[in-house]
Amino acid sequence: MQSSTFAFTAGDGTGLFVYRWLPESAPRAVVQIAHGLAEHAGRYGRLAEALTGAGYAVYANDQRGHGRTATTPADLGFFAPEGGWHKCVDDLWQIHRRIGADHPGLPQVLLGHSMGSYLAQQFLGMHGEALAGAVLSGSNGKPPPIAALGRLIARVERLRLGPRGTSPLLHALAFEPFNKPFAPARTPFDWLSRDAAEVDRYSADPLCGFRPRVQLWVDLLDGLAEIARPGLQARIPKRLPIYVFSGARDPVGANLKQLLAAYAAAGLARVTARIYPEGRHEMLNETNREQVSQDLIAWLDGALGR
Repeated sequence: MQSSTFAFTAGDGTGLFVYRWLPESAPRAVVQIAHGLAEHAGRYGRLAEALTGAGYAVYANDQRGHGRTATTPADLGFFAPEGGWHKCVDDLWQIHRRIGADHPGLPQVLLGHSMGSYLAQQFLGMHGEALAGAVLSGSNGKPPPIAALGRLIARVERLRLGPRGTSPLLHALAFEPFNKPFAPARTPFDWLSRDAAEVDRYSADPLCGFRPRVQLWVDLLDGLAEIARPGLQARIPKRLPIYVFSGARDPVGANLKQLLAAYAAAGLARVTARIYPEGRHEMLNETNREQVSQDLIAWLDGALGR
């Protein structure tokens, strides 16, 4: 595997940090990864090793406010002063185009995990025709009605704390329920994986587990409402292969069945779902991660006709 990084300038001038992993021989296709909230793309190196071993090139950018794209502590957990959700989606699109320039004619697949899967859902409704496939990991469907209250609280907190403020209330509302099914929990992040070493690695990473800024919560909650609109889902190409995988005990995916039902209602004919018993949120870092990676590669091979 050939590993490298590069700087990419987004449409509004924001600098994005991008990882690139290439197989030793000419790639058969490219997988673009969109990582989750309060983590970074560097955590996907192990998956990239498996994918490159199977002949796939891999690109992954640190999202705005994350990883090495956040060049100062004040930027960590902050997308943009306004329009942050769509700026992140556009970042994925611009990098998709860069990949096309680097690898003309190669099929591209977008893989999103958690928050990245929500960005991917938005991407599918806007640019799905440009993809050969899509993968949603640790995803979810339409937010419950109480989510509207969360959007209101986020706006009140923005007035109180400012866009770059951090809200203990929003953090508690968003994350504390995730650990409750695993009480007594050893750490605040037991909901991520059954593998204690992986949880400890996440806990020790200074670029993981941070508190997002209030404006990011506003952007994210608004984005979740937008991706659940039937009109956006209806724009996804009907024959696009989509692979959805999750852990059966993933507390983030409470409405995953609703997402699958919505995609069926939208006429999407090539959606495959796989739920792993006892798995938690990060199936790619779970105790059975090798099986999960091999299942993903098998799906990619099949979806791309190889």
